[in-house]
Amino acid sequence: MKRSLAVPLLVLCAATAVAADKGRTADTIHTDRTKAEGKAPSDAELIASAMKAAPAKVAQGATVVGMDANGMRTLRKGSNGFTCMPDNPATPGPDPMCMDANAMAWIHAYLKHEDPPSGKVGFMYMLAGGTDASNTDPYATKPEANNHWIHTGPHVMVVGGDESFYDAYPKSADPDTSQPYVMWAGTKYQHLMAPVH
Repeated sequence: MKRSLAVPLLVLCAATAVAADKGRTADTIHTDRTKAEGKAPSDAELIASAMKAAPAKVAQGATVVGMDANGMRTLRKGSNGFTCMPDNPATPGPDPMCMDANAMAWIHAYLKHEDPPSGKVGFMYMLAGGTDASNTDPYATKPEANNHWIHTGPHVMVVGGDESFYDAYPKSADPDTSQPYVMWAGTKYQHLMAPVH
């Protein structure tokens, strides 16, 4: 779940977990977990974690992927077009996520600092919550005086919409996170954050 990996699908945001993990490798994360718990999580534990990201029916049909020292691997094949990923133990908050193919393409662009694909609106679930992040800087790795660090609880995200879609929602640098708002407003990675309570 970090930008530096060769296979960048396991990151996210959705994307917020990526920023918190800048520069870390899969080996480092698994080493940290091994030190903390004495062992790496089993595939069953990773799948259970990933399934917390989305509603049960979506999670049951989703492909589940995980990271190890060799990169990304499929833990379970799915059939509904969604891909779920387990919590990243290196980030401070719970951040399993589940996304459709368009959201995965958006994440790829984010990781490569490229323009997101146009005309491809994507949807992501983070129903277990998300690691806190900057609301203004897509690549911030820690709170700073001017990067508007926010707390994100359980939410869903809409990515890849056109400008007019996001103009319908608040774009404050310091939003009320209990209501829908635009994160990273004015950047090519702006997206709708909609809390789920």
